[in-house]
Amino acid sequence: MFRQTKSVFQKLRYLSFNGQQHTWRLKSTSARERALQYQPGQKIHGFTVKEVVAVPDLFLTAVKLTHDKTGAQYLHAARDDSNNLFSVQFRTTPMDSTGVPHILEHTVLCGSEKYPCRDPFFKMLNRSLSTFMNAFTASDYTMYPFSTQNGKDFKNLLSVYLDAVFFPCLREQDFWQEGWRLENEDPTDNNSPLMFKGVVFNEMKGAFSDNERLYAQHLQNKLYPDHTYSVVSGGEPLAIPDLTWEQLKQFHATHYHPSNARFFTYGDLPLEPHLKQIQEEALSKFACIDPKTEVPSQPPCLCCSVLDITDAFEGLTLSLLSSLMISGPNSPFYKSLIEPKLGTDFSSVVGYDGSTKEASFSIGLQGVDEEDIERVKQIISQTIDKIIENGFEERRIEALIHKLEIQIKHQTTNFGLSLASYIASSWNHDGDPVELLQISDSVAKFRQALKENPRFLQEKVRQYFKENTHRLTLSMSPEESYLEKQAKAEEEKLQKKIEVLSDSDRKQIYEKGLELLAAQSRTQDVSCLPALKVSDIEPTIPITPVQISTAGGVPVQYCEQPTNGLVYFRALCNLNTLPEDLKVFVPLFCSVITKMGCGALDYRQQAQQMELRTGGMSVSTQVITDCNELDTYEQGILLSSSCLERNLPHMFQLWSDIFNSPHFDDEERLRVLVMQSAQELANSIAYSGHLYAMTRAGRHLTPAGDLQETFGGMEQVTFMKRTAAMADLSQIIRTLPRLKIHLFNPNNMRCAINSTPEKVSDAAAHLEGFIKDVAKNRKERKPVRPNIIEVKLNRENKICVNELIHLGSIPTFHPCPMKTFFQMPFPVNFVSESIRAVPFSHKDYASLCILARMMTAKFLHGEIREKGGAYGGGAKIGGGLFTFYSYRDPNTVQTLSAFGNGIEWAKSGKFTQQDIDEAKLSVFSAVDSPVAPADKGMGQFLSGVTDEMKQSHRQRLFAVDHKNLVDVAERYLSAGQKTCGVAILGPENDVIKKDPSWIIK
Repeated sequence: MFRQTKSVFQKLRYLSFNGQQHTWRLKSTSARERALQYQPGQKIHGFTVKEVVAVPDLFLTAVKLTHDKTGAQYLHAARDDSNNLFSVQFRTTPMDSTGVPHILEHTVLCGSEKYPCRDPFFKMLNRSLSTFMNAFTASDYTMYPFSTQNGKDFKNLLSVYLDAVFFPCLREQDFWQEGWRLENEDPTDNNSPLMFKGVVFNEMKGAFSDNERLYAQHLQNKLYPDHTYSVVSGGEPLAIPDLTWEQLKQFHATHYHPSNARFFTYGDLPLEPHLKQIQEEALSKFACIDPKTEVPSQPPCLCCSVLDITDAFEGLTLSLLSSLMISGPNSPFYKSLIEPKLGTDFSSVVGYDGSTKEASFSIGLQGVDEEDIERVKQIISQTIDKIIENGFEERRIEALIHKLEIQIKHQTTNFGLSLASYIASSWNHDGDPVELLQISDSVAKFRQALKENPRFLQEKVRQYFKENTHRLTLSMSPEESYLEKQAKAEEEKLQKKIEVLSDSDRKQIYEKGLELLAAQSRTQDVSCLPALKVSDIEPTIPITPVQISTAGGVPVQYCEQPTNGLVYFRALCNLNTLPEDLKVFVPLFCSVITKMGCGALDYRQQAQQMELRTGGMSVSTQVITDCNELDTYEQGILLSSSCLERNLPHMFQLWSDIFNSPHFDDEERLRVLVMQSAQELANSIAYSGHLYAMTRAGRHLTPAGDLQETFGGMEQVTFMKRTAAMADLSQIIRTLPRLKIHLFNPNNMRCAINSTPEKVSDAAAHLEGFIKDVAKNRKERKPVRPNIIEVKLNRENKICVNELIHLGSIPTFHPCPMKTFFQMPFPVNFVSESIRAVPFSHKDYASLCILARMMTAKFLHGEIREKGGAYGGGAKIGGGLFTFYSYRDPNTVQTLSAFGNGIEWAKSGKFTQQDIDEAKLSVFSAVDSPVAPADKGMGQFLSGVTDEMKQSHRQRLFAVDHKNLVDVAERYLSAGQKTCGVAILGPENDVIKKDPSWIIK
């Protein structure tokens, strides 16, 4: 997987402080306390302890070690979190754009000395209870992380990962499959034309069709033109066919060595068994070398001040400074560039980026008129001068530090992965990872620097932005013929390769193609791979207690959790009374309602209050298929926010003002938000095309599917594009208050609070006050559709207050088949087919879950990725629909055939009990993935799915057998193909154009 790394502050925002404090294991001492017993200088299994540091803010103890024989670096973060993580990363510094580190990342996972079967990585996905398994290629490092909650599983996965990276087979066949190859279009027909194929080749063609990704890549290449950052580590599609198998093996020999490795482990499992296994299975077999992979500094210009990312304090300072300069409507660059509507939004690369050895800062716009480029450059320069002169308001700095405090306290389930990502770039260039973890020390130093010198930040702006002459101006313009030129260049490259082929070369290509096809089709012996058994899965789930009550007549669910001093609030408001013609406006309403101002606050003051008093406030659409009836669903909007316990009254006051007196009349502000929203949607298609295809495919199969397309599909993209192009937004301004009347009605609302036990009564009192404040919005309104079904908020607890959820139902709904093709400026396709199935509580739902996973692993992966060359593909079930999909796929009709063949394969029953058990393990790894305290009880609150219902589903999953799978394949998938929905997003397609059964968009 090619990874575009984020700036440090983005990592801080989304990753680094999302910790998890809980554990469900009984221990005499905590993992943190045990780790504190290690002493610097202590020898353990070939490693020497260098440093042991308690990091109380992140509830962990950091142990830094070095391997005596090879010099490999190791960091262990001991924390009372059962979701344990391992990661090994190598500094990978390519000097050309053939994508050698990226193709190597794929190929090492295709088999190793101890595990020589084809593709052990993908096979382990079905033999483990991992909560995460992947690999990333960044600009200058490659990382291999996994996480699991099971100790036996951890050892199994560690063994597979160590053998993969240090002792891979690197077979030529795997290089052809994953990297690139010349092959006949139809491998079985030697008269069919030769073409380029390969997973990474197609992945990067897809990546380079994303304009944001393209811009970011060119920016980095041109800003650092003298070493590894001047090339495309993921691979430039036209350069990939220049890579040879020999060069791949040489790159592995020079870069994948323990002396060039950094190991990271995290969680509550003890450190010593990890060290013992890593020493015995890998490191003991190597001697120390000088890997010579260092990245030299970019030769600076005269007077240039460049930040080395290994300086943790300076990095944090510039991250915070970047946020002050560009984040939110109070920031100087937002005021000077976004509000004058010189462009639609900031450019895709904006702010501080600490992912390269020397950090960079970028500021720019997308959607700029060409004649305005010089003006934009002038404004940027003037804005920097104004910042140097005026500095920043103290309250904005306080709001930013408050944001950090919330992020430190907020807990998510993937904290180990977050830490690995956060420290990766700096550690890669020999920065101190422990220093990076000591956030509070850096924040205290930051506060002290401001206290001692009120102009501290202004001086940093002068140093890094005003007096720094190492700068680049980059503009990118749309080109009508871009895709044609790319296709032509690829064809020319292909012809050059073909021109030099002799007849015997062509014959050899054909024979190799047949060999690869045979290898891909052969049933693999995977007995060499370690595996968990179904009996290793916990038979029951832990119960999450919730209390159902009311506040001012509104149903409320309370869930007591160790939330670390934060209170989480949600409210679901249903849309049953909203007129049909207003529904397409709901996502726009959600995106602007917390950003236009409210009560006595204009939008800038509102943004500042939200940053000072909350961890964020958002509103989003919700369409939830009922767990019992397929044509019944709940439609609503979800209000979400969090705050420190001390700020409860402030958070609810903000919601009261949003309910009672939102500002809708500022057309200039609205236009800025509309343009940003439309731009974000348009940009998302290249990366998430499979989701858009899946949404569209399900449109005509259920009432909920139809609404999903309206709210979040291509229909919404088109609507927002049209809205952004409107010269006059007065119609939108008149429409928003009409929506508000229907959406912010306490009669149609239910709420949920997650907090510590000590704060539940306090939160309840403030919630009661909020409901009282917004009572004037109460109004009895008739549902637009008369078929409203009432169900209990807690369907199985007979003691609870009898509060009701109102679900929409369309008894007259008839699913109909529909095939839609969206012609897009991409060189690859996103293909989906959707079949109407059953809701969550149906007895066959569990069988369809297992079947989807088994079809993905045992049939579709081989057909769509290995043979077809797509980056990914598979099947899944959700919302009552069984959906096939492919991602960054060079094929269309062939992929649809693969979906159909998958159904025939399932009906034929050509799978073993081991296949079924592996699918069960994979399904349970998702079912049992950790849930953060903030999200406990949310399944019941949103979908009405109780722990008892989950346990029943669990028992049905355990009971699924061969007969069940063949039966559901026949009854739902085979029969359902007659009324399936199909959608494709991709380049112009003559075959589809000529087929009258397709609707072309």
